[in-house]
Amino acid sequence: MMPVIIVHGGAATVPPDKQPLKMEGVKRAVNKGYDVLLSPDGTALDAVEAAVKVMEDDPVFNAGFGSSLTINGDVEMDAIIMEGTRMKAGAVAAVTKVANPVSLARKIMEQSDHVLFMGSGAHQFAQIVGMPLIQPQQLVTNWAQDRLQQYKTFMNAVKSSVMLNDHDTVGAVAIDSAGHLACATSTGGITAKRAGRVGDTPCVGAGGFADDFVGAASTTGHGETIMRVCLSRHITGLMQQGMSAHDAVVAGLEYMKNRVQGYGGAICVSNNGEIGVHFTTEHMAWAYRKGNIMHFGLRPNEDISDVVQIDCS
Repeated sequence: MMPVIIVHGGAATVPPDKQPLKMEGVKRAVNKGYDVLLSPDGTALDAVEAAVKVMEDDPVFNAGFGSSLTINGDVEMDAIIMEGTRMKAGAVAAVTKVANPVSLARKIMEQSDHVLFMGSGAHQFAQIVGMPLIQPQQLVTNWAQDRLQQYKTFMNAVKSSVMLNDHDTVGAVAIDSAGHLACATSTGGITAKRAGRVGDTPCVGAGGFADDFVGAASTTGHGETIMRVCLSRHITGLMQQGMSAHDAVVAGLEYMKNRVQGYGGAICVSNNGEIGVHFTTEHMAWAYRKGNIMHFGLRPNEDISDVVQIDCS
């Protein structure tokens, strides 16, 4: 099977000055993930982790470095990773001291008997497995501080604007040459959230889901409504019933919009390599690679393709 990887940079209204940066970021992430898929021992799980780490390290995205701030001015991050072979998952919630929450989530999946750790317990586990802790302030950007100050200064006057721009969770789904699937999703949450608020991202079946028998999905958008409809599992469930990846992601997001007035986006890949990308917000930066062809877009119905030059040296 030809490997495939899809990434998203979050469903939101993206300011004009950030649009090219978002697109550059998702392209870097998808290329990094695909390079992993092409390596001799590269797996879908390795690929989605690598792709999401690229976006966690990029301050233009609301994940890792650049995460949104709580009402108290702190970073609290959530992440999930899941593989489709045994449907094992690892997740973190409200972590503040790790640079790459998705990598800690993977450590939890592979080196513990649990699925989800939060806060101080997650930090303790990180130390046990040898992941370095950092100072929370290292993850704070001027952009995130400005957004929080804007919210505090104008409150309700800009609340809707803040919410529209704050759904830029990042994620990736992939299928490797062996037919195995994986997903990963990471976020800093929403600006001015209450301390301890956890969204959909670290919840299996909401922020991400993977099953080798069906497909894999990663979601982005209003976390509380995504949780209420278990969006990623809903999408893969529709695929299980016979829908194509494209039709399933469209139907899943329309269901969320009509049933609970929730807006967002999702990416998915089926167990035969079909691709689904859709969003009900103004923008969602996304990209996928299959062979040396990359597809990408930002606006509804936008699908641009390009040939990726592969270094054969």
